[in-house]
Order: sequence, then structure tokens, then C-alpha cells
Amino acid sequence: MSKRKLTRRQSWRVQKIQDERTARAGKRAEFIDQQLNEGQLGDEQEGLVIAHYGSQIDVECLQGNDKGNVARCHLRANLSTLVTGDRVIWRAGNPTGVVVANQPRTSVLSRPDMHGQLRPVAANIDYIVIVIAPLPEPHANLIDRYLVAAESVDIEPLILLNKVDLLDTDGRAAIDQLLSVYPKIGYKVLEASTQTMDGLSALKNILADRTSVFVGQSGVGKSSLINALLPGVDIKVGALSKAHAKGTHTTTTAKLFHFPDGGDLVDSPGIREFGLWHMEREQVLDGFIEFRPFLGQCKFRDCKHMSEPGCELLAALDRGDISERRLASFDAIANSLEML
Repeated sequence: MSKRKLTRRQSWRVQKIQDERTARAGKRAEFIDQQLNEGQLGDEQEGLVIAHYGSQIDVECLQGNDKGNVARCHLRANLSTLVTGDRVIWRAGNPTGVVVANQPRTSVLSRPDMHGQLRPVAANIDYIVIVIAPLPEPHANLIDRYLVAAESVDIEPLILLNKVDLLDTDGRAAIDQLLSVYPKIGYKVLEASTQTMDGLSALKNILADRTSVFVGQSGVGKSSLINALLPGVDIKVGALSKAHAKGTHTTTTAKLFHFPDGGDLVDSPGIREFGLWHMEREQVLDGFIEFRPFLGQCKFRDCKHMSEPGCELLAALDRGDISERRLASFDAIANSLEML
């Protein structure tokens, strides 16, 4: 899609807004530097980013007498983008502290924004919990997109079927068929219901002593799950849209919550489609873990794994080593990338 050409007035307005933002950022940086130079801030200490609000973040103190307390902080201008789950060095202030350094990440979960730019969502994640439900109706291609995204950042995924109390006999058969392929290739699949409390104890055990993030379409019950897992948190829950049977967005920023018995949970803004347009075809292919033993063994180096002679993936399909549905899912994702 070609870029829309801006009129002279539109270009002036865009530049004016950018200049105003730059000026505000400069004033904020001057104020922070003044605080630092005049010794108005406390000693450096370790902290954990538990929420992000534009130019400010909430930092939980990880040491000393204030351990567990949360402070609102500015960011120094020279810092890279911080997200929920980041570990930082910060200094307390009155009323607002300052983050002065960020510590190395063990992992980072990112997603493309509406302009195609890759943006971090959460850091230091051990588990990606892919939440689906009977409504909005889950699709294999959407689940596979989440799995590819998880594999690309080397974070272990867990597929969680929520709202199982809504399944009737026909719905159960369809869901079972949809999910049957995933345990066979090594993925954990768990079922839960916040109405009957089924599966919640097993979910808590899996998430204990780990930092996890819930992802999935709006309306699959991520916020309800958090309310059930963490009584007292009281996340706002939205109803499904009657017109489209899709969720309404209730979470507007990623927040981190602690389990009483250990482990952390990040609630990320609901998204209806996890875009992969920042990835190359070969990266997507590698995200299908059962394909990996056959990659690089095709007769032709530029094999598209569609109808070429000597394709090892097609041979694996004939032998039953990979599923036709998963190969079709890869083709759909790869073709969507090539159309961009």
C-alpha cells in the first residue's frame, strides 16, 4: 500500500506536534538532571517495572525497608524503551522518582504496532499463556501465529482453553479436534473455567515461580482468569460484543501482578490478531517446531514447500510425520507476509 501524500498544512501540523513533544521531553530531561545534580533523589536501588504509563512507569522496590512498595518514576532520556517486567536501577524522589539505568533482559516479548514497527510488550518472561475460549471462536491459524511468535523469542508457550463451562457436545467435539495436534508436537494444553474453578489449581502450579504473560483475543477471559487467580486484584471485565461475538478491550496497559505463593503474571492489552509481518518466511517456518527436523533437506534450496519435487516437508506429510492442517497454516501465514 502506497503512503498517502500529506498536504502542506498536514505536514506542518505533524511537524508542530513532533516539535512540541521534543520540547516537553527536553524540559523533563532538564528537570531530572537538575534533581540528580542537586542531590534531591535517594540512593540507587534495584526495582521492577510493574506498569507503564506513557512517559512514567510504576516501579516496585526490590530491596531495603521499602521492599514491595511501589513508586511512580520518570525515565532518563538516554534509556532505551522500558516495559513491564524490566528490572531497573532507580532513585526515589518526592513525589516522583527517576529510573537511571535498565538491567539486561533474559527475554522480551514484542509485537508489531499498526505501522509495522516492532514494539516490546513485556520483558523477562518465562511463559506465554495463549488463552482461547469457545467464544470468540478460536481458529487454528490464530493459535499458530501466537506459537510462532513465542518460538521466535524462545519463550515457552502454554495453550489454555478457558470458559470450558460454555461447551456443549458439538462444541466440545470441535474444540477437541482443533487442539488435538498440539500435545502431539510437544505443547502443553490446559483447560479452565472461572465459573466452575476447574483447572485453576493446575494452572497455578504451572505458573508458580515463573513470570508469565497472558495473550489472546479480547473476550477470551484473561482478566477474569486473573481475578480468579489473584483475589482482590479486581481487573475490569468486559462483555462480548453482541454484534460480532468479539471482546471489548478492557486492559489498556500491561501490568504485573504477584502470586501469593510465588511467581508473577503480566496482563497485556487484548489483541484480536497477532501480526507477524515483521518476520521473514524462513523465520515463520522455523516457528513450526515439528518442521525443524526436515528443514534444509529439500532438493532445492529455495523450496517453497508447496509442490516442488524433492521437498522433505511434503514427504514428511505423506509419511504422517507432520499434519496437513499445520502445513496449510504455515502456507496461509507465509502467503499473508508476501502480500504485504
